[in-house]
Amino acid sequence: MSRTGGHATGSGGTKGKKRKADAALARMIEEATVDAYNESEQETGFLTMIEENLRCPFPARIVGEEVEVVRFDVGPAGRGIVAHCRRGGRRYVVDVLALEWPPPPPDGARWIDAYRAWLEGAG
Repeated sequence: MSRTGGHATGSGGTKGKKRKADAALARMIEEATVDAYNESEQETGFLTMIEENLRCPFPARIVGEEVEVVRFDVGPAGRGIVAHCRRGGRRYVVDVLALEWPPPPPDGARWIDAYRAWLEGAG
């Protein structure tokens, strides 16, 4: 898995809020990866934090379609994190980053934000 750098830039009065949000994400990234020796172990750390902090099942959307997320797992070939979802009696496995939240987001959804930030090189 390749991690690329990149940071969004804030503007005006939002800079302080962005810095606080970035600091919170950095703390979460540190918590998820503190004992990991490589990227695979770091991903496992994120999977653990996501499983511990997002109580399944919960509603979400994928490409605008409502689904119910029932569990999380390691992705294909042991890379990435996937969400196991169901809709209308069918089951789907999607990249966890494809999930969209109906308002309000589920408790613990911030861990997926931290995972995304880590993938983007914030950690």
